[in-house]
Amino acid sequence: MHIERLGASAAHDVLDELVVLLRDAVDSGASIGFLPPLDAETARAYWEEICDDIAEHLRVLLVAREGNAIVGTVQLELARKLNARHRAEVQKLIVLTAARRRGIGRALLAAVEDEARREGRTLLVLDTREGDVAGQLYQAHGYAVAGRIPEYARAGDGVLYPTVIYYRLLEPANRP
Repeated sequence: MHIERLGASAAHDVLDELVVLLRDAVDSGASIGFLPPLDAETARAYWEEICDDIAEHLRVLLVAREGNAIVGTVQLELARKLNARHRAEVQKLIVLTAARRRGIGRALLAAVEDEARREGRTLLVLDTREGDVAGQLYQAHGYAVAGRIPEYARAGDGVLYPTVIYYRLLEPANRP
């Protein structure tokens, strides 16, 4: 397995794989902003917006590959406000259901933190549905709970679930 950062053109070249990955995650119950069943057109439109953000240097996209196949992805949305250029939001950490439990999520999280440092970001934030296994991963990786918001996101069954907000302070890349 190897992880790479994709530019806008490279991301556009693998849109079909990214669509499959997103649909797999949503249809398996992941709380990542969409409701199941996720149609291919909606997923493709989402990834096309992400390609635009990458081109404008508003977002970083990493993919994990096994051989040539994309088995995971994570994004880093770079804060744009002048008083916020030290922070970023980790988004859409996704691992293909058939590839889970092999350390891909941990590797993507470590890699996105390295990218954040390269981008000069020292504060990362993220959120996940309360009770999801992702919360255990984030806490094991040094993320602290900042708080909980009730009835934050709707699931496919119509129930509103709370979300937990996490943060992690990073050492700057140029420190010894």
